[in-house]
Amino acid sequence: MSSTRRTAFVAGLFYLLTFAAIPTLRLYREIKEPGYAVGPASDAAARLGGFLEVLVAFACIGTAVTLYPVLRRQQPGVALGFVAARSLEAAAIFMGVASLMTLVRIHRPAATSAEASALLPVGDALVGLYDMSFLLGQSLMPGVNAVLLGSLLLRSGLVPRIIPLIGLVGAPIHLTAVALTFFGVLAPLSPAAGLAALPIAAWEFSLGVYLVVKGFRPASQFD
Repeated sequence: MSSTRRTAFVAGLFYLLTFAAIPTLRLYREIKEPGYAVGPASDAAARLGGFLEVLVAFACIGTAVTLYPVLRRQQPGVALGFVAARSLEAAAIFMGVASLMTLVRIHRPAATSAEASALLPVGDALVGLYDMSFLLGQSLMPGVNAVLLGSLLLRSGLVPRIIPLIGLVGAPIHLTAVALTFFGVLAPLSPAAGLAALPIAAWEFSLGVYLVVKGFRPASQFD
């Protein structure tokens, strides 16, 4: 396996690994319920969700670092911007995980009424911090990354044009939904926001699969 093929394979694996966050929608259901801080729910699901999101954060960084040596041959500034944006996404994920794991640490199922009155608003605040970290990290940044990486891949011809075009077409739709969520027009994780995110998910999944199975197109020429 050549170094370029190995780079594509590893980058594709990292992209597919980012989908490990999907189960957290179910795993975080209990911890995000009002009153979790003093409720009887188990912490196990939340801890597993946090672990999966940490893996996703590392995968985000891995995709950018792995692809950078290839992408910089096209437009070094845009390639560096992709690394920075992907790293910022990972940082937001870490912040979100830290907020929920802090909630796990203060979870007191046998709290007294005095403790409950203090813990409940703290729990709500930590969940709110996670939701905002998710919006700015795993919602906003994939749209930005689609623009940066999609433009590089479209220009270079490293993968079939249809793959980056999915990302470039889906990015403005997704970013519009993120903006509407930020201003309260759409509810977080609403059906409309989920539909707007589908093209970005399709773009990242198809890119990951193509890089793992095919690698970079051999006809591509580097500057």
